[in-house]
Amino acid sequence: MLRGLSIKNFALIEQLQVSFDSGLTTITGETGAGKSLLLGALGLLLGKRADLSSVKDSSQKCIIEGEFLIQQYKLQELFEEEVLDYEDETIIRREILPSGKSRAFVNDTPVTLQSLAALGEKLIDIHSQHQTLEVTSNDFQFTVLDALAETHREVESYKRGLRILKQKEKEVQQLIANQENFTKEYDYNSFLLKELEDAKLKPGELEEVEEQYEKLNNIEEIQERLSSAIGMVSSEDIGISDQLNTVKASLSKIELYSGSLKELSGRVASIAIELEDVHTALVDELEKLEADPQKLEETNQRLQLLHNLQVKHSASGIEELIELKEELQQKVSKTESLSEDIEKLKTEIQSTKDRLDEVAVKIHKKREKALPALIVELEEILKALGMPNATFQASVKMREQYFSNGKEVLEFLFSANKGGSFGELRKVASGGELSRIMLAIKTILSRYTQLPTIIFDEIDTGVSGEIAHKMADLMLNMSSNLQVFSITHLPQIAANGQSQYKVFKEDINDTTVTQLKLLSKEERVREIAEMIGGKDISDTALTHAKSLLHY
Repeated sequence: MLRGLSIKNFALIEQLQVSFDSGLTTITGETGAGKSLLLGALGLLLGKRADLSSVKDSSQKCIIEGEFLIQQYKLQELFEEEVLDYEDETIIRREILPSGKSRAFVNDTPVTLQSLAALGEKLIDIHSQHQTLEVTSNDFQFTVLDALAETHREVESYKRGLRILKQKEKEVQQLIANQENFTKEYDYNSFLLKELEDAKLKPGELEEVEEQYEKLNNIEEIQERLSSAIGMVSSEDIGISDQLNTVKASLSKIELYSGSLKELSGRVASIAIELEDVHTALVDELEKLEADPQKLEETNQRLQLLHNLQVKHSASGIEELIELKEELQQKVSKTESLSEDIEKLKTEIQSTKDRLDEVAVKIHKKREKALPALIVELEEILKALGMPNATFQASVKMREQYFSNGKEVLEFLFSANKGGSFGELRKVASGGELSRIMLAIKTILSRYTQLPTIIFDEIDTGVSGEIAHKMADLMLNMSSNLQVFSITHLPQIAANGQSQYKVFKEDINDTTVTQLKLLSKEERVREIAEMIGGKDISDTALTHAKSLLHY
């Protein structure tokens, strides 16, 4: 409920601060006194756009603040979605700066207008003769029917299932699209993969093959050089080995004369041993060499294959070719398994549809059972509101299509006159009729669900007499379940309020400002008497006013 409202520097309102109670609050005042300004200020709290023209003094900041008690609305989840701190007593503030920029806050946290609107629609419902088209929408009609049918749990279950269904259908469509794309490339990818698999690539292979090719391709030169080196080491006359042995023998004869000579003798001995090892290795290497033209050709072909694959795939090495092979394996494998994945998803989709169908049938049965009771209640209330011949024809019919709240189409037809033809509400009902229908529907809804604070903005225009009393009684009955405001020109409705405020203009320091005042018991009598008989209040009007107020 709206606990308090503070307005500063807005239109004709200079400074206004007021508290409200639960129940029915009526707001009265002459035409043009500024009742619409209150709605305009509330509209800003509910997320409507603002501009500098709505500011009284453009050099000062405009501030509108509302205090709401929201514990009964179960809005914790909405606060989490909007990343807001939840408080049972929530403060919404809207500021319009002199620059024309607007800011909004919920519990001192900055919010966007979109977030403010999402929260605002859960807190206040402003209803006027110009805002009755909601009642003509199919979604709203289903909301009313579901309140009576008590299908909340089933509808929520259906909506969760529908979200899953849409997600799975989206996934299968994506898989089918992928399958089409992959199928186009499948043959080419399979060819490339086979080519790389047949190559039997190994990491580091290129260096090994290049080395082997160089060795086989230059075998004669290698043999010649190795033979020459062996001869130089082991020749009997001038071989390095014999000469080194001679040096070693000479030094061994004098090594006892000093430590340095002994060291040199040892070093020469080590060189002789190492030289012998080198000679053995050279002989082994020479013996292993054998010209093999076939092996050379095979190595050359392998080398050309590796180079060609690198060029073809713009690869920097064998490792990159191996990575490419693995990628192609995944693509080919994925293409081959897509059909299986698609069939699996289609099975899951059908299973989801089967479960949705079960829930939809439960919803349909409950709605079908509740619909006649809704029609009876509506027609009874409208009869009391001066529409004795108002009748409805309504039905819910199952369809194959999955709609947002079930698998049904709701046909809700109306006729205001006896013997008149039935038609859709938006086409056959007048503004005044729609206004009363909405009042009747909100009256019914208030008994079955927790509605936000509702503000009736002069929906009683053109109503008088006994109908005005009935309308007043409906509003009072509604207020036992929710906070109700009624901006009215009818004394019958004004008198039914548990509290009454008057909107009026007054001149202060040569400036016209709008004020809002909570009326005392005596002030209410005079205000309602004036609404009955005009400015010149008669004793009869006072007596009538007291009777309306039950004083």
